[in-house]
Amino acid sequence: MWGTVIGAAIGGVVAVAATPIVLGAIGFTGTGIAASSIAANMMSSAAIANGGGVAAGSLVATLQSVGVAGLSASTNIILGTVGAAVGGSLL
Repeated sequence: MWGTVIGAAIGGVVAVAATPIVLGAIGFTGTGIAASSIAANMMSSAAIANGGGVAAGSLVATLQSVGVAGLSASTNIILGTVGAAVGGSLL
């Protein structure tokens, strides 16, 4: 039982803490999309598919918004819940 509780706590914390780090690492930064990054390639593909622009509400636009502004409280709660469920099931 304690293993499940500890796993859930660790999973929740890791999910919330790792998301901004991962987004920054793939190129969705607070100052914009990093050149020559995975994010830049995603943006290029989205722009080509949409005739030259990135559609508002698309995955690229949403991830860039999160990269700049961070996650909302409700999104952090969802991430923490999912992370806790996964972490709790592993231990």
